[in-house]
Amino acid sequence: MNNPISWFEIYVNDIARAKTFYETVLAIELSDLTDPTNDTVQMKAFPANMEKYGASGALVKMSGVEAGNNSVLVYFACDDTAVEEARIEAAGGKIQRAKFSIGDYGFITLAVDTEGDMFGLHSLA
Repeated sequence: MNNPISWFEIYVNDIARAKTFYETVLAIELSDLTDPTNDTVQMKAFPANMEKYGASGALVKMSGVEAGNNSVLVYFACDDTAVEEARIEAAGGKIQRAKFSIGDYGFITLAVDTEGDMFGLHSLA
């Protein structure tokens, strides 16, 4: 198994607010996605390249972060996390931990979106 993650979902309370937040921070456009089995679900899809299916990930034990309550952290790939990080607060989010080195694996930023969900940004530079 090369890339064990094939899909992720970030649950939100206000889909319009969350859509605006992620489109602003990541400089992308989310599109409508329908669930043919459930017409009460609202979904906005992140851009995807199905020719490059999947993503990598890790199990993490971190001091101060307890497991449970859907404690899965999604990292969005960036050229330089500082670029997207600079947009977070203006878009209504909060920087949990500003860009920092993770050694040979690059850099990450930890942030909280408008819905209270923590997410990460990852870059090699």
